[in-house]
Amino acid sequence: MFDQVADGYDRTNTVMTFGNDALWRRATTRAVAPRPGERVLDLGAGTASSSASLAASGADVVAADFSPGMLAEGRRRHGHLPNLSFVEADATDLPFGDDEFDAVTMSYALRNVHDPKMALAELLRVTKPGGRVVINEFSTPPNPVLRGLYRFYNAQVLPRTARLAGTNGEAYDYLNESIAAWPDQRTLAGWMYEAGWTQVAHRNLTFGIVALHRGVKPAS
Repeated sequence: MFDQVADGYDRTNTVMTFGNDALWRRATTRAVAPRPGERVLDLGAGTASSSASLAASGADVVAADFSPGMLAEGRRRHGHLPNLSFVEADATDLPFGDDEFDAVTMSYALRNVHDPKMALAELLRVTKPGGRVVINEFSTPPNPVLRGLYRFYNAQVLPRTARLAGTNGEAYDYLNESIAAWPDQRTLAGWMYEAGWTQVAHRNLTFGIVALHRGVKPAS
């Protein structure tokens, strides 16, 4: 499914989010705060738009995804960046050693993993002690009125918008279902603590439509 939507994925996201996807990507990059010389894993990187934003800092970034179609599109768009590499990977069984990365991040991908708790544990495993994680994911608006409008938009408007943008509408039917089934901010924070992350905190973006969760791997 992800292979099928790869070529129009970024365009459709921009249309569906009214351009907020770029704002959310910048917020994620600021939260990760990559620095030159650091090694950063962008898991579920898709077409590597988030990876390219991270790589602009000078850090060495690995864009990892389980969809070869998405990675191929990412290479086509951003393969010229010398500090950006691409790896096909399963989030629950990462092909990296322990303590390899200074920072790890996932954007709109954790809810697509069949066992997100295992993915959070794998992210912890490959992060250096004292390293950091940032999870950018669709979430639950705290305001009940806005929450109802958001659910209506996802169920009724989003798939139609995707079809008008020339993308597989069925894929975005799935997107709505996955967002509706995804837990709220507090639950995800609890999962991160269970996986072993510390100093877990979250910040809502755009009234809680998206939330940034951050954490730190214990130093010892």
